[in-house]
Amino acid sequence: MPTEIPMPALSPTMEEGTLAKWLVKEGDTVASGDLLAEIETDKATMEFEAVDEGVIGKILVAEGSEGVPVNTAIAILLEDGESAQDIGATAAVPAAAAAAPVPQAAPAEVAAPAAAPPAAPVAADGSRLFASPLARRIAKNKGLDLAQIKGSGPKGRIVKADVENADATAAPAAAAPKAAAPAAAASTGPSTEQVLKMYQGREFEEVKLDGMRKTIAARLTEAKQTIPHFYLRRDIKLDALLKFRAQLNKQLESRGVKLSVNDFIIKASAIALQQVPDANAVWAGDRTLKLKPSDVAVAVAIEGGLFTPVLKDADMKSLSALSAEMKDLAARARDRKLAPEEYMGGSFAISNLGMFGIDNFDAVINPPHGGILAVGAGTKKPIVGDDGELTVATVMSVTLSVDHRVIDGALGAQLLNAIKDNLENPVAMLA
Repeated sequence: MPTEIPMPALSPTMEEGTLAKWLVKEGDTVASGDLLAEIETDKATMEFEAVDEGVIGKILVAEGSEGVPVNTAIAILLEDGESAQDIGATAAVPAAAAAAPVPQAAPAEVAAPAAAPPAAPVAADGSRLFASPLARRIAKNKGLDLAQIKGSGPKGRIVKADVENADATAAPAAAAPKAAAPAAAASTGPSTEQVLKMYQGREFEEVKLDGMRKTIAARLTEAKQTIPHFYLRRDIKLDALLKFRAQLNKQLESRGVKLSVNDFIIKASAIALQQVPDANAVWAGDRTLKLKPSDVAVAVAIEGGLFTPVLKDADMKSLSALSAEMKDLAARARDRKLAPEEYMGGSFAISNLGMFGIDNFDAVINPPHGGILAVGAGTKKPIVGDDGELTVATVMSVTLSVDHRVIDGALGAQLLNAIKDNLENPVAMLA
């Protein structure tokens, strides 16, 4: 029977998407793994692959349609021997319907026959099991019971990959827990209508919120409302680091490598998480998770929002490797080409506004991280030296925002002191 192809959830936080471009047209034959469309999520533009074989019978959502909810039918796939006449009621769904922002109605169901064909596989409870013809053939050849296989296709349909990966004696796969949707931002101010009335008669431009801006608004509102932040501040002397950096950059010039101060901050933070392992933790609802690796997220500003790509095992990598990886992640973040696994995870984050001349600021924790380091500019300041004499040094102000559910005050102080010591003694980071 005809099968709906739903709008996929391409990341755990995705609730709706924009169908940017179709890569197939009605009548095209597709196989598992073929590219069907380009989907814009709240963070990136990603390619969507077919999970089954068949013919594209009808496209239900037009290119450029925004706010298409996850699991809404976007096309109909026909099996071998079926035609457009078999689509039935689904064909009545207009392609332009998804263009309206976040429609509330559920997608139309494909009309099912009054009774399942006798040859159709049946589950233990007597309900019909849906499987593609190819999946049925492979299951028969391998001696598999389709009732014991969990389908990964649309609406639980069993597809080729499911039977190829199944074992003849395997028990039914346990249903994967559904990813929790991000908490909606609570209304804490005047409504849209009230604000518009306030500015009646004044000239303004309404700026539509895209998926990224909506996600940022929801997550950061949730963070400030639910995470008990506290803040720790230190001044860090950078003179030794700047001198060491200049020496390294001169030696690395022939390799085309130029280290930034931010590269040293990433490395110092990653090592500090190993030096203070109890602070390398995240909040997980009813428990904390203590991570073994130092996976450090770094905020990257892009047009209309920001990404926090994660540098995994940052403590194990050289400064030049961290620098190259950070440049690559930042470039692809600005083009919105990062995969979800590249900007999700980590236990700690860094937000550096020093290049904009900001002396200091307090950053909002990105859940479920245990903390985030806000980095200001390094500036020349008068200080009292170790000999008691007044001198001038390059000083950088940093603020560590901490989730008190995960990290207590003394532990947070130990982490910040470790970061400070690493930056003020940069040679030791290479030992």
